[in-house]
Amino acid sequence: MSTRKLINTEIGDIFIQVSAIGVQKIKFFDNQFDKKTINTPANSSSESILNSTVYQLKEYFSGNMEKFTIPFDLSGTEFQLKVWFALQTIPFGRTTTYGSIASQIGFPRASRAVGGALNKNPISIVLPCHRVIGANGSLTGFGSGMERKIWLLEHEYRKSNE
Repeated sequence: MSTRKLINTEIGDIFIQVSAIGVQKIKFFDNQFDKKTINTPANSSSESILNSTVYQLKEYFSGNMEKFTIPFDLSGTEFQLKVWFALQTIPFGRTTTYGSIASQIGFPRASRAVGGALNKNPISIVLPCHRVIGANGSLTGFGSGMERKIWLLEHEYRKSNE
């Protein structure tokens, strides 16, 4: 059984869903429809994962955390999983390109497929798809909105250069 929680951050509400195995989803929550039904009581098997996830996200937004240490409970294709796990290698405050990730996972001509996998990333921020940019250095799509992508990149850049 999954446990869900909604937390507030500087750039909007974030929906968290965890299982007894790990985090299943972290997404910005823009739908104002019935927020009260989102939070579910944590069961004993997922409570520590939920608490750790909330704590680490708050620390990230406070500028005190650069690398997350929470377990995942992911479902996706083999290709998607490779892309999502490759995101963890992008250093805090840095960016990389779709092509670099494609090469890193052994599919050097699959930049567009990498973009498709990033679009399906279920664990935003923790699996930092916001750190992926176009080959020409341009900021490209971000499912949670370009304003948030810019905020996240600027937040990380500021903190990594203090």
